[in-house]
Amino acid sequence: MAEKDPRVNRRIRSAEVRIIDPDGEQLGIMTLDDALDKAEEFGLDLVEVAPNAKPPVCRIMDYGKYKYQQKKRSAEARKKSSRVELKEVKMRPKTDDHDFMTKVRHAKKFLEEGNKVKFTVMFRGREITHPEIASEMLHRAAGILVEIADVEQTPKLEGRNMGMMLSPKSSNKE
Repeated sequence: MAEKDPRVNRRIRSAEVRIIDPDGEQLGIMTLDDALDKAEEFGLDLVEVAPNAKPPVCRIMDYGKYKYQQKKRSAEARKKSSRVELKEVKMRPKTDDHDFMTKVRHAKKFLEEGNKVKFTVMFRGREITHPEIASEMLHRAAGILVEIADVEQTPKLEGRNMGMMLSPKSSNKE
């Protein structure tokens, strides 16, 4: 039994407990043995729902059904939560305008899906002597995507690459 699971039936440690019946009505405070007898009358389990209360609150319910519903709820919550991925768009300083626009369109699609985009301009050979070309390309891409993206990391030279990070604007994430 995991530590986060509530105590059930004989695992409850308190001598006195406040009881709630299966319909949600309070039955009052009684001894643990009386509460277990009451749960047995209903043919259900006694589950400690508020262990820190004075006295602890216990509910008469079908524990197996309760665990199943908890599992379903957590699976539903996991399904609804979205993971943000990092997509990378790579270019070179000599990338032509048409190819550049195609890559920007791809980046726009990624941003609309709620993903972050990293633009990378890769240098080869002596191209590294003109980092201003890459910087201008990255600023141009950010300018085109300004309506749907925020610049998370400004263009920065990292070895033979210059990179810039864009994240979707908060209004796009919904």
